Order: sequence, then structure tokens, then C-alpha cells
Amino acid sequence: MIFATLEHIFTHISFSIISIVITIYLVTLLVHEIVGLCDPSEKGMIATFFCITGLLVTRWIYSRHFPLSDLYESLMFLSWSFSIIHMVPKIGNHKNDLSAITAPSAIFTQGFATSGLSTEMHQSAILVPALQSQWLMMHVSMMLLSYAALLCGSLLSVALLVITFRKNIGIFGKSNHLLIGSFSFDEIHYLNEKRNVLQNTSFLSFRNYHRYQLTQRLDHWSYRVISLGFTFLTIGILSGAVWANEAWGSYWNWDPKETWAFITWTIFAIYLHTRTNRSLQGVNSAIVASMGFLIIWICYFGVNLLGIGLHSYGSFTLTSN
Repeated sequence: MIFATLEHIFTHISFSIISIVITIYLVTLLVHEIVGLCDPSEKGMIATFFCITGLLVTRWIYSRHFPLSDLYESLMFLSWSFSIIHMVPKIGNHKNDLSAITAPSAIFTQGFATSGLSTEMHQSAILVPALQSQWLMMHVSMMLLSYAALLCGSLLSVALLVITFRKNIGIFGKSNHLLIGSFSFDEIHYLNEKRNVLQNTSFLSFRNYHRYQLTQRLDHWSYRVISLGFTFLTIGILSGAVWANEAWGSYWNWDPKETWAFITWTIFAIYLHTRTNRSLQGVNSAIVASMGFLIIWICYFGVNLLGIGLHSYGSFTLTSN
């Protein structure tokens, strides 16, 4: 009873803290002058990490198995993984470009786990025979860490595409404006336009330079995070193959979950391959990573919605109220 109470306390505290963190991020996004709020938001993410850690440890103690046996536990572990990735740049005192991705991702996954799933799924149950193995911790933890890293990296690539797309629209609009202005016969209007362009050149160059720096940082962090996630995904698939051979007598069965995991691995292998070609870096590789974002959700949720195959114990039901 005391463990269930502790679990509820940790759940509500972590969700409340991360909700406050999201509010702080929105305020600092709208009002750039409030710089002092950044430090409390970082401390809030650290507090969220420890609360979710306490929740998982508490559930581990009273259930007597690693808390990765159902969708609720995997979502809480995924939220915990997002908070870890959030703190990684702080280790090297780097600028945290991941905060705009990791904090909303953590609150989304935890919010869905606590409110989107049926109450019965929150209760810890006895492991099904297929999960009663020492490979549970190795395989599932690696897969979920890979999902968290790949999702963050893919979202960074999506942000890069959005910024690049908006910049291209702006350039296209300016070129049309100059084309129309070239046919103007009003000399005074032309001279005024020319003077305004000269006055704004330094401002536009400054803004474009910082936009270029931002896209470069997004591309850099996207590559690093996806590389980390790809490593975790490879380890997870290999350990899952060994586990499958022990449980089902075959390393690979082309189960829907296995098939989509292989598709996910292939997509991000293509992404890493495009990064080796300098001409394909940037927008082209970001498009591949953006496709991978959808593939991950199909692999993680889509297969569970079907409730078929050897991984059918991961199927779930949404709340009806």
C-alpha cells in the first residue's frame, strides 16, 4: 500500500513540475527579457528526472521486476529517457538546443500515460511467460532509449526544415518584390527603396547569420542525437534477437514489431549514410530523419494498436471517460 502511495506522489509531483517547466519555457519564448526564468526551468527538469526515477524504482521494488512490462511503464520510462537527454548537453556546458524538444516530449508521454490509458493498465501485473527473462531489462530499455533519442533528433530535423522553408519563402517574396520594383517608373520611389535596402542590409545580414548558425546547430545536434539513438536501436534489436531465440526458438520471425523495428533501423541507417556525403547534408538528410519520426510512432504505437503478433502483450486500451 505504501509503495502505491509513493508511486502516486511521484507521478503527480513530476507531472506538476514538468507542467510548470513548460509554462516557463512558453513565457521565456514570448518575453525574451525574462532571462532569470531559464535557471529554474533547468532545475525543474532535474527535479522531474529524480521524481520519475523514484517512481520507477518504487514500482520495481513492489512489483519485483524491472518496470518495462506494459505500455504504461514503457511510457514512463520514455519520459524518463527524455529528461536524461535534456541533461546531456549540460554535462559539457553546451548550449541546450534540445530543451525545446525534450521538455514537451516528456510532458506529452507522461500525460498520455497517466490520462490516456485505462486505469487498469496503471496496475502492475505478473509478468507473462514471454517476459520472464533477464533480457527484459537489456532489450526493452535499449529500445526505449533509442526511441527517445531518435524522436528528439528527428524533431530537431523537422525544426531545421521549418526554418529553412520559411527562409526560402522570404527569399522568394523579396525576389518578387524587387522584380516588380524594377518596372516602376517613379524615380523617387526607386531611390527611397534603394536607400531603405541599404539601411536594412546590415540588419538582414545579422539576422541571416544567426539563422544560419541556428540551422547549423540544429543539424549538428540532430546528427549527434540520432547517432546515439541508432546505436541504442542496434543493441536493442540484437539483444531482442537473442532473446527471441531463447523464447521462441528463432532469432527472427518477421513479427510486425520486428518488421517495423527493422524499417526504423533502415531509415536511420540511410540518414547516417547521407551524412557521409557533404552535398546531401542539411535539408536532404533532415527529410530522411523527418520520415523516421513517423516510422518510430508506427513501430511504437501502431503495432500495439493492432494487438497482433508475438508482441501482442504490448497492446493497450484508451480510457473511455
